Amino acid sequence: MSVLLNHKQPLPLALPHAAKRLDQQPASDQAVAAKSQRLKTWDLAPMFHCSIVGTCLTTSELRQVLAKVGDIDAKVATDHALHSRGVRAAGQRDISGKLLNKALDRRHERILKQFSKLSTPSEIKAQWNKAVDEGDISGAYWAVLSHPASERALVNEVFGEVHMLSHLVGSSSRLDLARLRKLQLDIEARDEKIARQETRLQAAAKDHALLQKRVEELEVSLLKKQAVAGEPAPMGADQQQETRLLQRLQAADQRADEYDGRLIALEAQLAEAERRAGALAGENKALQRELDILESVVTAPDTPGAIHSSGPQTLLYVGGRPNLFYRLRKLAESRNIDLVLHDGGVEDNLSLLPAMVGRVSWAIFPVDCISHSAADMVKRLCRENEKPYLPLRSASLASFAAAIAQPLAVAE
Repeated sequence: MSVLLNHKQPLPLALPHAAKRLDQQPASDQAVAAKSQRLKTWDLAPMFHCSIVGTCLTTSELRQVLAKVGDIDAKVATDHALHSRGVRAAGQRDISGKLLNKALDRRHERILKQFSKLSTPSEIKAQWNKAVDEGDISGAYWAVLSHPASERALVNEVFGEVHMLSHLVGSSSRLDLARLRKLQLDIEARDEKIARQETRLQAAAKDHALLQKRVEELEVSLLKKQAVAGEPAPMGADQQQETRLLQRLQAADQRADEYDGRLIALEAQLAEAERRAGALAGENKALQRELDILESVVTAPDTPGAIHSSGPQTLLYVGGRPNLFYRLRKLAESRNIDLVLHDGGVEDNLSLLPAMVGRVSWAIFPVDCISHSAADMVKRLCRENEKPYLPLRSASLASFAAAIAQPLAVAE
């Protein structure tokens, strides 16, 4: 932890084997070796092993490496346990360390070939900045740290950027993950409540059927007695029994009406519960999609999940959190989108919106971080200019990534 807190200080690189090889060769041979041979994980200082394993390999790839070296519980171990073992293997010059380096080289073969053509720290730094703008961080990070021409200052700077990027991604998605978990718990509780309501409805329907059957029997019995009697008779035992039956029949009718009312109310509650459960499920699905897109952008941007625009677009983003504007712009640029920002009237004047809407292709705004007047104004201006607009679920990086990854559509 103390090393991470002092990441701005120069970080020593432990390269004993590389130094020994270069000292034993002539100057010309040293230059050739330094240019052609990349460093292994065990050639790097131990402080880099954690970030290399966590950033440059997926959990499934690390699990495969550990399984090959005979790790008995590699298939069932937790992600944290796998990460710890991978960090330990990265510092060992044995079969596990060699398999780990082989997995890193195989996963990032394309970008390693790009960096192999570079020979100076300035060229490596320029290529790193280009990779960051394109979102290809994991492969570029391994290429920089393993490149023989990378100087200590450059390695320290790249390590610091990756370290701070992990904090940025964690803080941006933490609220989304907490909300997703809460929605899942709400859906489970809603399902249990619906099941209980269905049980009560079935019991009420059964009671209603029994009461209805009893009423019909009493009506038949009453009609038979009236037909046999033919005319009113003095109040006797039979008439008293009929009176009691009529009273019970009236009471049964009243209870049946009450059950009908309760049944209607429960059916309405069930319909409302099903509607809310459907809405929660939809929001849950949207959250999961946003997190999947954000994860593909940050951890594996070179996978087929990344979506790039076929042509340049201009996008207006109104509202949101200013501290995320830089990351939003970078994410938009990686998809060939020119992002125009307006804070929704906090510091930027709302009178600028008509001109901004007129020169963009479409507009988006987060519904949780914009005033009602600014949101209504964006909708009205987009309709007048026949421009598409899309309200975002939140002002998070995940919602923005999901928005620019889907086709344009005018909001209803």
